[in-house]
Amino acid sequence: MKLKLFETMQLKFEKPDWSRNPTLGLIDTILELHPELLKMVEPDILSVSKVSNFGRQDTPSIEQIFRAALYKELKQLDYRELEYEQSDSRICAQFIKLDELRPYCFQMYQKYISRIQESTLQQVLITLNKIAISEGLEDISKLRQDSTVVETNVHYPTNNSLMWDCIKESHRLFTDLLEELSDCNYRDYTHNAKKMYYKINLTKSGDKRVDLFNKQLITFTKCINQVANVIKKKESCSIKAMVILTLMEKHLKVMRQVYDMTYRKEIKDEVIPNDQKLFSIYEQHTNIIVKGSREVQFGHKINLSSGKSNLILGCEVLLGNPPDKELYQSSVNKIITNYDTIPRDIATDGGYASKANLDYAKEKGIVNIVFNKVVGSMQNIVSSSNMENRLKKWRSGIEANISNLKRGFDIGICNWKGFDHFCSKILWSVIAYNIRVMTSAVLQLI
Repeated sequence: MKLKLFETMQLKFEKPDWSRNPTLGLIDTILELHPELLKMVEPDILSVSKVSNFGRQDTPSIEQIFRAALYKELKQLDYRELEYEQSDSRICAQFIKLDELRPYCFQMYQKYISRIQESTLQQVLITLNKIAISEGLEDISKLRQDSTVVETNVHYPTNNSLMWDCIKESHRLFTDLLEELSDCNYRDYTHNAKKMYYKINLTKSGDKRVDLFNKQLITFTKCINQVANVIKKKESCSIKAMVILTLMEKHLKVMRQVYDMTYRKEIKDEVIPNDQKLFSIYEQHTNIIVKGSREVQFGHKINLSSGKSNLILGCEVLLGNPPDKELYQSSVNKIITNYDTIPRDIATDGGYASKANLDYAKEKGIVNIVFNKVVGSMQNIVSSSNMENRLKKWRSGIEANISNLKRGFDIGICNWKGFDHFCSKILWSVIAYNIRVMTSAVLQLI
């Protein structure tokens, strides 16, 4: 006997617009049958101002905002393209439930979609997965884990480039401030600093390089002092000028950190721990990620848990570069807590292997516990050698899931700014990926 989701979708697919867009047809059906999804995002959207749920008002309704966010992510659009799609695509207007008046502008969507927090999206992800479980698309009998890296949108960081970035940014802030404070006098250090920046890049000799860094640090010191002096004017200026001066005050702390980091490394030849380093003055949350002998990456490690249906059941964006074996227990515990189910089988990469993790999974009641590579005298716990081989082969499938997620939703590099928005972008992409997986599974059953 077919469940309600399938019956509703069959009726929808009789209409040409939905039959040609099964993914949108599926999520439209889910939103109609599960209005609690809208209740989850409502507090975030209403955190600053009220949005009307009735009629054509100045702002879109909660449902329109959420539907627009899903459409944007599924179609891989930016906000300007989303605005154009409202007029150009009939299915877009139908899915977002727009009336016949003009569509909403992209600034309006950006304003409200960006308010939806990562914690809220985690709830949405879990709820969608529970819907898939209730429809028989997933049963969480098997679990596999792996981690990947999503990079932030930064250039390769060097001490030289960070100093140059700081000087450029201070010049930009001074230029903006001049429009508000006509009596603000400052010296432009960008010309000499740029020349020195290129000289350092082209110099390989140790002694010459140290001399050039010393000269650049002198220029950098003058720039820091100039910013520190102008901040004292904060008490007697316009509101816009005060905003710029507040930004300069924050930038001053970054400049001093970059100076200290550069002086210790380039002049005193100290080894600086990664937790004391800054890898971008624009995306300061960026971490350095080193996985084995692979190329160094700058961004955040993402830990993913997948079921036998290829749905991503758990997603965690991490700060720092914790080893995989430290992520195993918390991920397993979250799956059990979120879905009230203990997996029968679990298979992970060798990086997760440890005696403590093996004992933890055994205590939780998991029957077959497989690590791709074991350490020391540790042995996988399985019912048979055939089961072990099958789980090892099945585990490798999560690599395809990760590739599908990152390539299909273009998150090899995340363009959203700030750590909170970085996390939100990852969760939006995971939700959109799961909707595609659910659509494929549902179409096979209809």
